[in-house]
Amino acid sequence: MEWAGKYLWVALGSALGGVARYWMSLVAVRLVGETFPWGTLVINILGSFVIGYFGTLTMPDGPRPASMEMRLFVMVGICGGFTTFSSFSLQTLELLRGGESLRALAYVAASVLLCVAGTALGHFLAGGKI
Repeated sequence: MEWAGKYLWVALGSALGGVARYWMSLVAVRLVGETFPWGTLVINILGSFVIGYFGTLTMPDGPRPASMEMRLFVMVGICGGFTTFSSFSLQTLELLRGGESLRALAYVAASVLLCVAGTALGHFLAGGKI
């Protein structure tokens, strides 16, 4: 039944990540409006940073090794529930369908470049080499 504990950690992390995503999306809409999916972009950048930072920091040979359960909880659970690639895809399609090709392109470029940069920054700040 060891696998059941791992699934429980992932489920708990996913629930927390999903609640955090919903809250952050509402905050973003209140702060900057709905003309561009800023909330999703910020969530994906932050989630990318966290998975890069935590993943590097807690590797078995990293500065702060963590158990497999803790890594599953944060990296699969929280980050998986928090980041929103499916939302990103839908919002990109909606921008395209609405005739907003340049906004869609800007959103895709910003998401890919900034999320990779967020992951790399997290990795670097946790002591990883780029």
